[in-house]
Amino acid sequence: MTTQDPNPETVSAESLSTAEIVTNEMIEDSTGVNHVEVIQTVISSLEQDNTAMVSKSDVGHLWKFKYGSVEVFVQLTGSTDEDTFTVWAAVLKLPVKNQEQLMQKLLEMNWSDTFESRFGILENQVVVVATRTLAELSPGEISRAITVVATIADNNDDALQSEFSAA
Repeated sequence: MTTQDPNPETVSAESLSTAEIVTNEMIEDSTGVNHVEVIQTVISSLEQDNTAMVSKSDVGHLWKFKYGSVEVFVQLTGSTDEDTFTVWAAVLKLPVKNQEQLMQKLLEMNWSDTFESRFGILENQVVVVATRTLAELSPGEISRAITVVATIADNNDDALQSEFSAA
């Protein structure tokens, strides 16, 4: 399994608008699902102000789009059952005040409020993330993961920043 550096800065270096992606690109799994096409369709239904961008490299695709007050990233590392589909959005920069209280709050939210996603830490940021392998990944699961991560991040970023951001 290959993975791409999840650093959001790598996206903007060679980004293309979603409309510029070659639509005939066929990255289908064993069930005939074209994951790239499904991801693009979901992103186009959620993104705002034509903010969707994609970067393609030898280790997969990385999309970025704006949803509410957050930037959402979607990564597809390839097309085999062992490759991964990951969605994440940053909600809070670290370090913060009352970090112990923040961690307890995030763990409690992971239990009850995040559905198939979860809070985690990536490069000194609290993120909402959902990830899984492509094995038997359906278009509905792709849509739900992107929507859940985007919505939970957008619904919680302002409150978390207000309560915990360092002064």
